[in-house]
Amino acid sequence: MGRLRIAVRHSLGQAVLLMVLAYVLVVYGIPYLPPLFGIESAPVPKSLVFQYMGLVAVGVLIYVSRDEEHWAEFKEPLHRTLIDPNRKTLRGTMLVLVPILVGWLTYTQARPSIGAVAQLRAIHPAPPARITFQGRNIDITGLENPLRHRGTIEEHYAAGRRIYYQNCLPCHGDLLDGQGHFAHGFNPVPLAFDDPGTIAQLTESFVFWRIATGGPGLPREGTPWNSAMPAWDEFLTEDEIWAVIIFLYEQSGWQPRRWEESDE
Repeated sequence: MGRLRIAVRHSLGQAVLLMVLAYVLVVYGIPYLPPLFGIESAPVPKSLVFQYMGLVAVGVLIYVSRDEEHWAEFKEPLHRTLIDPNRKTLRGTMLVLVPILVGWLTYTQARPSIGAVAQLRAIHPAPPARITFQGRNIDITGLENPLRHRGTIEEHYAAGRRIYYQNCLPCHGDLLDGQGHFAHGFNPVPLAFDDPGTIAQLTESFVFWRIATGGPGLPREGTPWNSAMPAWDEFLTEDEIWAVIIFLYEQSGWQPRRWEESDE
């Protein structure tokens, strides 16, 4: 017990104790805080544990080096272990055990997992038969773009172009290639409309559904990498969304799939 008190009073002992207490708090303490505020508890990810412990280590080093006396006291056991002839056996043991420990930790982090995925992700999940748009129900099945039978394509293209450059450009890019200014901040990256595997494979009603409801409107099979796109029905009118869709197809050169083709 007396040796324990001495160890705790020593700068090195204090540093070790602080690191242990911080680890226990991060791994076991933090998950118990959310229920106190009515939030569901969840374990702290290993990446965050590593970051937190790194910050704690920096703080501990600042603490033990606050003056020359404490810094010298902190280094003394380490220095003695490395140069004292009477501790040759200890140094040899550390020389063997430390690489083994590092190798084991590296292996456990790098080894591939063969566990089954929790869910299958659909790249183009099936749209619902009906959505609610600004308080009004819209049937998606069989729905055609109403602007193609009203006014001129040139007028709708110009309106869609203006709306696209005001709202969609930062993510989807000037060339409709998904390489906008903010694109690399998302995972997955925004859709590239010039890709033949995107809107060229879809009906206009599908595109309307995705723009109107955004990432929040995706079904469960769209997870775990849901789109970061907002629900544009909170910002654009129905005609504005249809105009953007016309711009996307006209600008990319693709033709939308027709319901007759989809049902073949």
